[in-house]
Amino acid sequence: MPFANFKVPAGSLDEKQKELIVTRTTDLYAEIYGERARATTLVLVEEVADGGWGIGGHVLTLAMIQESPEG
Repeated sequence: MPFANFKVPAGSLDEKQKELIVTRTTDLYAEIYGERARATTLVLVEEVADGGWGIGGHVLTLAMIQESPEG
């Protein structure tokens, strides 16, 4: 059974965007493994609590991720 797990910041995606991740990921697995994989493809979109992850030793928040780059 193909499986994909997406971890995203809580509140960063609406329901339509989550649905798009699920459908496109399922389509990709079906393209790679054949249509027989579509019925058993599991896609999990997990929302990580604000401040629950980091990069390079620094905790990230949704506000930090949504900031536009300075330039």
